[in-house]
Amino acid sequence: MTTTDWHLSEDRFFDPDPAQRRIARELYGRVAGLPILSPHGHVDPRLLAVETATFGTPADLFIIPDHYVFRMLYSQGVPLEALGVPRLDGGAVETDHRKIWQLFAEYYHLFRGTPSGAWLDHELAEVFGISQRLTGVNAQAIYDEIVAKLTTPAFRPRALFKRFNIEVLATTDAADDPLAHHEAMRASGWEGRVVPTFRPDAAINLLAPGWKASVDALSRSSGVDIGSYATLIRALEDRRAYFKRMGATATDHGVETAYTGRLDTAEAEAIFERARQDQASAEDARVFIGHMLIEMARMSIDDGLVMQLHVGSIRGHNALVRERFGADKGCDIPTSSEYTHNLLPLLEAVGNDPRMTLILFTLDETTYARELAPLAGHYPALRLGPPWWFHDSPNGLRRFFDQAIETAGLCNTAGFKDDTRAFCSIPARHDVWRRAGCDWLAGLVVRGQIDEVDAVEMAHELAYGLAKRAYRL
Repeated sequence: MTTTDWHLSEDRFFDPDPAQRRIARELYGRVAGLPILSPHGHVDPRLLAVETATFGTPADLFIIPDHYVFRMLYSQGVPLEALGVPRLDGGAVETDHRKIWQLFAEYYHLFRGTPSGAWLDHELAEVFGISQRLTGVNAQAIYDEIVAKLTTPAFRPRALFKRFNIEVLATTDAADDPLAHHEAMRASGWEGRVVPTFRPDAAINLLAPGWKASVDALSRSSGVDIGSYATLIRALEDRRAYFKRMGATATDHGVETAYTGRLDTAEAEAIFERARQDQASAEDARVFIGHMLIEMARMSIDDGLVMQLHVGSIRGHNALVRERFGADKGCDIPTSSEYTHNLLPLLEAVGNDPRMTLILFTLDETTYARELAPLAGHYPALRLGPPWWFHDSPNGLRRFFDQAIETAGLCNTAGFKDDTRAFCSIPARHDVWRRAGCDWLAGLVVRGQIDEVDAVEMAHELAYGLAKRAYRL
């Protein structure tokens, strides 16, 4: 095949069975153009703060900020420095973005058959209209073609926000973040809806690098002098209220385990004081986080913010990469998780309260049918989030549908969230979800489990309705 033969299959991710494929096509045709709800992700709000913001170069857009991309090249021995990923110590990295792009193109074959490959192909073909398969041979010509488009108003972030038909985009923001870029969006009069998401991890994980600095920053942003556990709670409540005024509908919490447990006030105060004196133990940190998750749930009852819990990622597994480049550099690795016992204290506190929505995410697929689906199929407060990180893939989505929905029911899931830092991958990721969902529903139709009327309604729910309600959008 020559480089000019490249195109995306109209039937990608659909089953080859003719009957199932026909129904999948029909269902997909009904939902492909629905607005995109992106209720959880990591897009930099600076991109949308002003009308004139740009993406920079193709390397800035596709490679340097995207750990899905550079982790794969790193796995084949490509240094992150060669890809322009900034070092914490300010050490030398490649600054010639054409060289970075050339290296990316020469390794582009690594993404074949991966979800990253599906997203990248969609971005190149559907967003930028590239008609050739990216290779080392045509890398510079394609670079020039993308550069030419990025310099036009039609390819500025706000223009693409409208073109992608994004109804709501949520960013993820530290508890102490002043949300200046969100303020700028509001002040500009732009009609796009971009909302913050409250993430307090840095302030409540006592052993996190820079924990004291995070608490100090939270103190400054809230105006609360944090010298105790009680004042920490007041500061977090203050910031949640501010985030809600700025449009937030949700909080997010990333934890290694789902452990929850209640501490009495004296115990919480003693642990907080030990942390201030640099004397907190690993057990102190574990039980404090477990207690704070219950406190976050209590606050959600009060203020109505939806609570998201991402469980099971060992952050920065590769010490060399972590110490040289920092967090979120492609080496977060899944670990086994347990929910039934660990979540019981939190569920006893809020699980039966209809005012509460807790959306659970896991990197341990073995828990779908065994624990998460039965829990979500019982507790009014629980919803299951879609597959995340390594499992946000056509096969991962099918496994989720097969293992979770039969027991939990579709109505107890939360639709899709793209969880991306790469803005132009948003429509690609939602397209994969919609195609995979329609194909799964088509399979139920051909097997006689549902009829086509049911499938049409369920396809709309998967693509739009579930997320709209779960995140109160």
